[in-house]
Amino acid sequence: MKHRIPLILICTIIISLVLSGCFSKQGGEQPPAAKDELMLAVGSEPETGFDPTTGWGRYGSPLFQSTLLKRDHNLKIVNDLGEGYEVSQDGRVWTVKLRKDALFSDGKPLTSADVVYTFQAAAQSGSTIDLSNLQLVEAQDEHSVTFTLKEPQSTFLQMLVSTGIVPKHAHGKQYAQQPIGSGPYKLVQWDKGQQLIVEANPNYYGTKPFFQKITFLFLSEDAAYAAAKAGKVDVAYIPASFSKQQVPGMKLEAVQTVDNRGIMFPVTPEGERTEEGHPIGNKVTSDPAIRKAVNIAIDREQLVQGLLEGYGTPAYTVNDGLPWYNPEAAVKDGDIEGAKKLLRDAGWSDTNGDGIVEKGNLQAEFMLLYPSSDTIRQSLAIAAADLIKEIGIRIRVEGKSWDELEKLMHSNAVLFGWGSHDPLEMYNLYHSKYAGAEYYNPGYYNNVKVDEYMDRALRARSEEEANNWWKKAQWDGETGLSAKGDAPWAWLVNLNHLYLVRENLSIGKQKIHPHGHGWPVTDNIEEWKWIE
Repeated sequence: MKHRIPLILICTIIISLVLSGCFSKQGGEQPPAAKDELMLAVGSEPETGFDPTTGWGRYGSPLFQSTLLKRDHNLKIVNDLGEGYEVSQDGRVWTVKLRKDALFSDGKPLTSADVVYTFQAAAQSGSTIDLSNLQLVEAQDEHSVTFTLKEPQSTFLQMLVSTGIVPKHAHGKQYAQQPIGSGPYKLVQWDKGQQLIVEANPNYYGTKPFFQKITFLFLSEDAAYAAAKAGKVDVAYIPASFSKQQVPGMKLEAVQTVDNRGIMFPVTPEGERTEEGHPIGNKVTSDPAIRKAVNIAIDREQLVQGLLEGYGTPAYTVNDGLPWYNPEAAVKDGDIEGAKKLLRDAGWSDTNGDGIVEKGNLQAEFMLLYPSSDTIRQSLAIAAADLIKEIGIRIRVEGKSWDELEKLMHSNAVLFGWGSHDPLEMYNLYHSKYAGAEYYNPGYYNNVKVDEYMDRALRARSEEEANNWWKKAQWDGETGLSAKGDAPWAWLVNLNHLYLVRENLSIGKQKIHPHGHGWPVTDNIEEWKWIE
């Protein structure tokens, strides 16, 4: 979270909610009196509302809307509004057959006209949704839609998974505040800055949810923890720093994620500048030996245990554990002697005895920047720098605003966070065509072979075929974008998402969560139920 709510305001919110009867009257280990209701504090309020055409729902289920396809617990593609899809031989034409029993929450049928309208509106929204490769979307009949792409794109599948369908007849300026959809829930009341109340959608075609009413409280992590401790919420998202504290009547659920943190290195020598005049390149991190030494010297498990209270996993790529992850890309880390040898073999040595290796007149020293508002990234940056001292590399750590980072990230190492269910993220971060394109590939990484593998992955006609090429891009036995290859990043950890959950509440089997935007924990909300 970029903004923290002052403690006084937190207390005020909690007190006012209690006085107004917003919290369910429950306590201890008992479920609420209304057993089909829940009170959740699982994430921040979406600033722009609940419109999928401008980005709502891309990091988890859109809740009010449903999508053409979705991913199951194992992240395999399964049907939702779509009964199936076909891709043409040239990979450009995608045809989706729609189910015929889907209704919007206002009772009107969902047809191919709504799908066409949704994708047209999303393409024109100017938001983070990238539909620039979509040439045409058209209805073949009332329950069949054809998408024509300018170029083959296997990752278009993710657009069908993450784009909630909106009703053409009810999509206007107020839609983001008053959404109508075909998802499991419908919006009842939104008190901005405080809470959101939703009720089960009686027209939902899928598995009927157990809980008929859910209230989402928009609380900071500290306030959410306090509410859980007071027995006022059924689920609360908490930071790792609270994970060791026992809360009566609550259990801790640690969900595996690909919500990663890693160090991006500039990989070109210094000297060039961007069109805006910002410097490009770094004379130290442009040496592959420096980047690889950092990668194998860092003890990732130590970071997980020391900074995340054990709630996380070592990270080796931007997509650990996802279907396109190549486990061969992982390196043996915590290898101090191996890192020292790697540096020696590359001509780095400490000739003056100051503890810092050098090559000629160049010392192995560079800046590592992080967003100053993020305490986890600050801690990771400091810890990583401390671990690297032993191999003779000095890393100077400094926090900056995002505005400052935009100007400095092409010439300095930066601690970033990513993590998505879309393999296109890997393409954006590593392909040479995105070198210097905003936050994509800020280090100007370029490997012709890696570009070729990723281009072939995009042109593949199936996700299975594409995954083989994504894996080769990470490591093909000789080269790749991973630490075994060019090491343009040193991925550090994947954070676990931690939730305090009432002891007799099941939140189902959670899939690997993406980066921490939205409410990914509610992606399987239909599975939630009380247990004996």
